[in-house]
Amino acid sequence: MAAKHVFRLSQLTPQFSSELGSRAAVSKENFPILERMSLYHLVLNQGAFREPHWHPNANELGYCLSGSLLVTIFGNGNARHSFTIGAGEMFFVPSGFVHAIENVGATTADVYICFSHENPEDFGFSGSVGCMSREVMGNTWGLKADELSALTRSVEDIVIGKTGEPAKLTDFERQASPYKFSVEEQEPPGINTPWGGAKLARGTTWPVLQSLSMFSLRILGDGMREPHWHPETAEMGYVINGRARMTVRGPTTSVETYLLEAGDMYFIPRAYPHHIENLGDDTTHFLVFFDQANGGDIGYTGGLSAFPPRIVMPTITLPGGSLPVLPNTPDDLALVEKTNPVF
Repeated sequence: MAAKHVFRLSQLTPQFSSELGSRAAVSKENFPILERMSLYHLVLNQGAFREPHWHPNANELGYCLSGSLLVTIFGNGNARHSFTIGAGEMFFVPSGFVHAIENVGATTADVYICFSHENPEDFGFSGSVGCMSREVMGNTWGLKADELSALTRSVEDIVIGKTGEPAKLTDFERQASPYKFSVEEQEPPGINTPWGGAKLARGTTWPVLQSLSMFSLRILGDGMREPHWHPETAEMGYVINGRARMTVRGPTTSVETYLLEAGDMYFIPRAYPHHIENLGDDTTHFLVFFDQANGGDIGYTGGLSAFPPRIVMPTITLPGGSLPVLPNTPDDLALVEKTNPVF
């Protein structure tokens, strides 16, 4: 049976690849369950850049896994932002804003990018300039058309290019920007328990966000993300490291259980109940994206405790059976201890 909710991103052949880097895109075209979100893995080698481009139908939320990057954004009102990010830092680009991502470090850079659309579109400046005549571009810049004989004449975007010279960073690029967020430096963590925690990139901690958010979730070896659902948002996750098990309930009697490993991604539609259990001794690290800036969740612990035992017990107990008194937890626990062995 095909894995409806899970996709092996690590096994995907990048749709674009060259000596400069690669882009592997997971969208509704190759992962049909996706709605309102998609995920790209961008690799930039030393001296390479993702060309200036924009997305007409999607906001963009990026997480730098490794490397050193310079992100430049140009938006409404001639506003320009240019800032560096490194491992554990994020950037956000509103739909339609032109932006570039440049590797300014001495090593390869890895970036995971979530979009607020299942099939994001993009326009690069290479193809957008190339589709215009030299006369039109000459008029744009006040030049003679024959001075632009070297101008590209292709509507195909280059996607990834090589810089003409190394970047020389100024104080401007080192300034703070509302479009940058150091999620892994968040203190205290948004969720903190003895069995794991999460750093939160959401509207309440990063006000510039629109229609997207992310949790950097870590589950310790003796921990489990309790069964829960999100009433107003879907969930899309990527496994950075570790091994985990996830169970998802769909409509009617549909139930599927998956093993997750590093390089896997998953998608849970809005309000579908699911859980995540660490199967190893080491910490499991997930990037968990949502299609709302401030999405909420309902867990089994708080959800069941909201109702009196006279309703709860007949609901979850077999006829003629009995259960011990369940703990009363008015608030969801989020992460819980694994008191039972992994099977």
